Amino acid sequence: MQKLLKLAPWAIAVGAAWSLGFIYNVYYGGELSWLRGMYFEKISLAAQVKESPRLIILGGSGAHHSLNSQVLEEKLGIPVLNMGLDGPVGLNVILPSILKAVRPGDIVLLIPEDLILLDEDGLLDRSAPFGIATGRPGLGGVPPQTLIETIWMQGVPTLRAVTKSSVDLVEKGRFTGYYSEPLTQRGDPSTVKYRQGKWWQWKINKSISPHAFRRIKQFRQEVENKDATLVLSLPWVYASRDEKTVANMEKISKKLSQIAPLVYDKNDYNLKTDSSLFADTHHHLVFEARKLRSEQLAEQLKPVLKEIINE
Repeated sequence: MQKLLKLAPWAIAVGAAWSLGFIYNVYYGGELSWLRGMYFEKISLAAQVKESPRLIILGGSGAHHSLNSQVLEEKLGIPVLNMGLDGPVGLNVILPSILKAVRPGDIVLLIPEDLILLDEDGLLDRSAPFGIATGRPGLGGVPPQTLIETIWMQGVPTLRAVTKSSVDLVEKGRFTGYYSEPLTQRGDPSTVKYRQGKWWQWKINKSISPHAFRRIKQFRQEVENKDATLVLSLPWVYASRDEKTVANMEKISKKLSQIAPLVYDKNDYNLKTDSSLFADTHHHLVFEARKLRSEQLAEQLKPVLKEIINE
């Protein structure tokens, strides 16, 4: 008993330190906290739009950072909500996280970038942390051991993250993060981040994974169970049009078309070779490119939406 009493102050100190670390990582300061905040803000914005039908857009950051929802609304004549999240959250977690916002009559547009399509099990680096941060630990089928390890690690901030936050506090008077920028009323990011290094063209070396195909097919049924409709689109990517990349995009397009209506530029599979269209990654667009992408997407969607609404 005496030994336990001697250890108690240490246990209390460790518990307090872990709790502070967890609050920093999940609720305020860490990158996960900004992603969590962005997600709940988008859910809130979606709840405020009562009209029907609505166009609900989801995917990773390639959806979040590539559209102008106002342009889409003007062209399509229906409310548009950008519910794109972050690719490393993984397909298994992104889909059920956004499904809760879907209502009868909605048209759900999934724009999965290749990080999501090529993944073998639907779980990536931020799958378990995101589930924990949003109050749904284990969401997407995260293994129990991984979940336990992730919960523990959320109480241990990295030195790099703490250093960045300290610099932010001194220079800006507040913490900031990649997803801390304000959102528009339709869920679009209001800022653009620009690449500092040199560009190189992305290459797609594989086709869609069997898991991604099955999970998106299952998602179509989940969407239809809510009396909504699923539509798919390829993302814009700054990429090579080499023979292998184009062949894989053709395979991906054929497989996705078996699941739901798929819209994309038939001339190039949305593989773009002008780096000036892109911001900080091969999937994120600058403001003008977001407008161009949205105008093109609207034209591609019009015949699909007309058929859906008539039905």
